[in-house]
Amino acid sequence: MNQFVIADMKQCIGCRTCEIACVMAHLGDNPLPMTAENFNPRLRVMKTLSVSVPMLCRQCENAPCPNEAIYNQDGSVQVLQSRCIGCKSCMVACPYGAMEVVVNQGYVSNGVAYQRAQANKCDLCQGREAGPACVEVCPTAALTLIRPVDLQAMQLEKQQRAARGSAPNLR
Repeated sequence: MNQFVIADMKQCIGCRTCEIACVMAHLGDNPLPMTAENFNPRLRVMKTLSVSVPMLCRQCENAPCPNEAIYNQDGSVQVLQSRCIGCKSCMVACPYGAMEVVVNQGYVSNGVAYQRAQANKCDLCQGREAGPACVEVCPTAALTLIRPVDLQAMQLEKQQRAARGSAPNLR
């Protein structure tokens, strides 16, 4: 089981601070300013009249990819962009709607610029010492990093409540 970020929609205020933190955490050597074309957070805040909730990758194992661009590394699912062909197989298969295929400026060959479609998904800010940027900056603590040990503790708690006959506490 991989770790993943989960959102509590009761606490989310729809400020989209998580989207901005995500983009900033993945800028690398890319210069600012941001434009609409290159603002591609790896999560999206979905808003309705009554609720806002960030849609994040649940780090599913064995995601479909005909080119083997999706792989598991250190408890999270990553996309090897150099292998991604933008086919959208992962996007169609994602039950959470968290995968997205974005068009980026690709490469230049013989003076012609080509665009490149690539999978865009939460990578849990792989390599970032403080962990996922979205979790760190959320002003309402609506986002939580769930690790396998956390899932085991939740499962044990639910089993103990069931054994005592207590009402379930849905999260």
